[in-house]
Amino acid sequence: MSYEKLPLEEFYKTIDELKPKFIERLQKAIAIPSVSSDETLRPKVVEMAHFLVDELTTLGFQDIQLKDLGIQPPPVADANLKLPPIVLARFGQDPKKKNVLVYGHYDVQPALKEDGWATEPFTMFHDKENDILFGRGSTDDKGPVMGWLNVVEAHNKLGWELPVNLVCCFEGMEESGSLGLDELVAKEAQQYFKGVDQVTISDNYWLGTTKPVLTYGLRGCNYYQIIVEGPGADLHSGIFGGIIAEPMTDLVKLMSTLVDNKGKILIDGVSDMVAPLTEKEDQLYDAIDFSVEELNAAAGSKTSLHDNKKDILKHRWRFPSLSLHGIEGAFSGAGAKTVIPAKVVGKFSIRTVPNIVSNTLDKLVIDHVTKEFAKLDSVNKFKVELIHDGAYWVSDPFNESFTAASKATQDVWNVVPDFTREGGSIPITLTFEKELGVDVLLLPMGRGDDGAHSINEKLDVPNYINGCKTLGGYLHYYAKA
Repeated sequence: MSYEKLPLEEFYKTIDELKPKFIERLQKAIAIPSVSSDETLRPKVVEMAHFLVDELTTLGFQDIQLKDLGIQPPPVADANLKLPPIVLARFGQDPKKKNVLVYGHYDVQPALKEDGWATEPFTMFHDKENDILFGRGSTDDKGPVMGWLNVVEAHNKLGWELPVNLVCCFEGMEESGSLGLDELVAKEAQQYFKGVDQVTISDNYWLGTTKPVLTYGLRGCNYYQIIVEGPGADLHSGIFGGIIAEPMTDLVKLMSTLVDNKGKILIDGVSDMVAPLTEKEDQLYDAIDFSVEELNAAAGSKTSLHDNKKDILKHRWRFPSLSLHGIEGAFSGAGAKTVIPAKVVGKFSIRTVPNIVSNTLDKLVIDHVTKEFAKLDSVNKFKVELIHDGAYWVSDPFNESFTAASKATQDVWNVVPDFTREGGSIPITLTFEKELGVDVLLLPMGRGDDGAHSINEKLDVPNYINGCKTLGGYLHYYAKA
């Protein structure tokens, strides 16, 4: 893709000069164990919000607000546990400029050294030989959040104006279901977020380890359970085996009718809803840097259902999948226990894609399982239900914001980024799109091997520093779009 380069060399050079300070800023952020799922660490999550406020204030952000979200709903050990605040801030209010909202989260996953970390998870370790920063939150999502602050600092040092008005929305419950965020976005749509032209989220990753990507789609997730109950209590199979209807037998039969061992969904009507693949979309897969070997390495086994890049990626991103997750109530320990469980609950989910309609899918699933249960002619009681759902998201990879992000990526990395979708879900993407009525861009900073929710989470220094350049470059290219 040919494009007109903007004169951003000074900006990029300034980011390089500020590198030690930017690494120190991330080090301070990682040192605060802002684990949202641990009630005992809630004060640390709040401390992280105040750390952000201090940094934003020093950098010259205005209208900084801590939005109180009230008490956390059950289940909680502390009935008066307060949700951490959402941090809102602005930089610039020029009516002639575009308004870009940037979202990130300042909470992190739990981490303990004894989980298998090579270093203390909340003490950032800089492996200087390989130029890698290790620490919980380094890539998910403190690195990208600090990235936006770094972009502003570099502009300040240069005496440059930001090319857009920046609006920040940083939350502290993303790793625990983003409690309170949807309501806040809806409430502020015509207040704090009024006039926003575009939303950028840096809370995802490159597909691999060598090539930058821009992400334009996410699958949704509908999660279901099948409940089968029979006897009034668990029974001994020596006494009751062969003379009573066993719930587990019915459940295994039912679950086997959902998907085959090649991944094909066996529920009538699901595949009929999937949007047809266009030639233009199909061509996006050609340039993507990915291989069957990478899939095998990520899975730790040679068990791929597909033997080529395009089929693997399409089945990960743009086709639905059905996964069986487990059976509650069944014996699952070591050894041999001859129990007949009285009640078993089978759990499964379907990853959804365009143009699957969620409530139509629910009906297809419930009708299918109900019909299959009737075929069993069982005397057991049965129920199938939706536990939760989250819609898919897809954007236009050829729109203004993606085109601007592609130019910035080429500028910084000297390569045209891959346009990818992801198999997982980021529900807030949809919330912003729906409530604000604007396009959302997913602009990742980290690599596919960063281990976001795993031990030894890391962020490569080139990704952190070039990521800051890309975020800042994006704002300049988008301002000109």
